[in-house]
Amino acid sequence: MTDSIPEVSLELNNEIITIRRHLHQHPELSFKEFETSSYICKVLNKWDIPYQTIGETGVYVDIVGSVDGPAIGLRADIDALPIFEEADVDYKSTNDHVMHACGHDGHTAILLGAVHELHSNKHLIEGTVRCIFQPGEEADGAALALIEQGILDNPKIEAVIGLHLWPYIAFGSVGFKNGSITASCDDFKIVIKGKGGHSARPHEAIDAIAISAQLIQGFQMVTARSFNPVHPMVIHVGKISGGEASNVVADTVVLEGTVRSLQPDVRKKLQLEIEKVCKAAEVQWNAEVTVKFVLGAPPIENDALITREFEIVARKLLGNENVVELKDTSMGADDFGYFSEKVPSLYFRLGIKKENEVSYDLHHPKFHFDDAVLATGVKLCSNFAISLLRKGRQEK
Repeated sequence: MTDSIPEVSLELNNEIITIRRHLHQHPELSFKEFETSSYICKVLNKWDIPYQTIGETGVYVDIVGSVDGPAIGLRADIDALPIFEEADVDYKSTNDHVMHACGHDGHTAILLGAVHELHSNKHLIEGTVRCIFQPGEEADGAALALIEQGILDNPKIEAVIGLHLWPYIAFGSVGFKNGSITASCDDFKIVIKGKGGHSARPHEAIDAIAISAQLIQGFQMVTARSFNPVHPMVIHVGKISGGEASNVVADTVVLEGTVRSLQPDVRKKLQLEIEKVCKAAEVQWNAEVTVKFVLGAPPIENDALITREFEIVARKLLGNENVVELKDTSMGADDFGYFSEKVPSLYFRLGIKKENEVSYDLHHPKFHFDDAVLATGVKLCSNFAISLLRKGRQEK
């Protein structure tokens, strides 16, 4: 590519690897990323790059080019998960039962590398790049909170780009998809209150455990029979609490789970159908069944024009063989969806799957990836930001 940032230098590559490993050793949970935020600022200070903070642990950097133009955002998430690490690496987490099992340490290191490259090549930037280090992705509403605090304003951000490491495509390749790339994810909590009693006389009690089993079966019927089968959706019960002893009829059971979908109408109807199943059980068994939903991240919708521009840039930078059009939408969720609700956006995958190696899924206690992929992410993010701004300015 002409007028582009060259390959990441050996010096910077070594530095972003050091950054990633430090972050991996010192993971912090959502909204508790105080040391992580401080470390990001420390790195920026070392590079003499000005930054601003937002909220308690958010950080962002505005890189203003030598030519006036539109403003776009690059976003990385910085939080970790409540998982005990089992990966066999020298830089294992030092925080008990906290682990970067979703690659956010890599995302943060990549964005810091992109900040360095963009700041060093302002003459190529036709507008402004806002680099956003976002806390709390693993907790609902973090991206939305930043939006409400003005992260997309002053200057007005016209597009946002995000990435995620992906253990399902080849190492160093990128995956893109127009339209929906992730699902919405809403949490629910159901409390079943029956009547306790002796297991020898179940007719005198109201068995909350038996009712919970009926509800779970009913949810499977909802997805199979109440919706058009071409619409992807998931109702998942991930936690059941109830019962005290094997010979006692449980009077209370709590079910907790998630609901995932791609379309807004399906998302709304799923909640109504779950409520109907709960109401039917309540009437049938003379129990009290309450359900509460907590709305989470919306689906991520990739903008068609930005996705096409990304494909062009990625093929020029990485070669056709390393650019993959993703066929399926992931039913996973990411609160980047709040950004895609507000402005045209792109969310892409960076492959970490290596041949002849076991590839662990996101959120697995043995999840890990080769640091060599970081330079690819830096090169792609920084050059795509320059290209997208240039294209946006030309179309003004």
